[in-house]
Amino acid sequence: MSSNGERLRVLLAGESWITWSLHVKGANIFTGASYGEGSSPLKKAFEDNDIEFIHIPGHLVTTEFPFTPEELADYDVVMISDIGSDSFLLHPDTFVHSKTTPNRLKSIEEYVRAGGGFCMIGGYMSFAGIEGRARYGETPIEDILPVSIRGWDDRVEAPEGVVPEPVSTEHPILKGIHGQWPHLLGYNRVVPKDSGKVLAKCGNDPLLVIGEYGKGRTAAFATDCSPHWATPEFVAWDAYPKLWTQLAAWLAGNI
Repeated sequence: MSSNGERLRVLLAGESWITWSLHVKGANIFTGASYGEGSSPLKKAFEDNDIEFIHIPGHLVTTEFPFTPEELADYDVVMISDIGSDSFLLHPDTFVHSKTTPNRLKSIEEYVRAGGGFCMIGGYMSFAGIEGRARYGETPIEDILPVSIRGWDDRVEAPEGVVPEPVSTEHPILKGIHGQWPHLLGYNRVVPKDSGKVLAKCGNDPLLVIGEYGKGRTAAFATDCSPHWATPEFVAWDAYPKLWTQLAAWLAGNI
């Protein structure tokens, strides 16, 4: 529940993709396309726990993500997952028609400073991302996060599997989560700020880091919320819903 007694509202931006494939069959070549979303595990975790979940897929973020802190204030928590910074910066009015539009990364910063909750979820287009193309370093998003973002490709690929380790099991976000966590197949390598609190790690690297910014709270979850880095075992983990719902509740200031 939000602080006013209503259902918690979580907005997720990103976590979708379009695949364009090239097929070569003998002397013939043709292309194909498909669309996919990775938001289903989060959607189920939140809705099963009476949290309202609103998803803006990646291809709609450029035009449909809220422009102002006042619009973002309709949500208790905003999450960004696997979508680069350009999608928030290059509205068609700016990119196509050369008009000024609000900087939505600055709007997120103002929203959090005023008391909103924010989480960046890892992936190939999160933090620095593959070949550095997500490009959140030195933006207002890095300012509010409890981690510093590297200026180059920050992926750590672990095809052999890496098992996360909780650091602070007494924190409300990890309350009631016991036993070994399922393995992951990779994550973004980020650096915790002095003000950040590491709740879980992969080896020596932070996996879940939380912090405060202004009147708001923020978190960095440095791996996927769904495959491929988040394995089917991780998504099916019985503590998966608890982890995400308690994280959302903490970001909203409810616990």
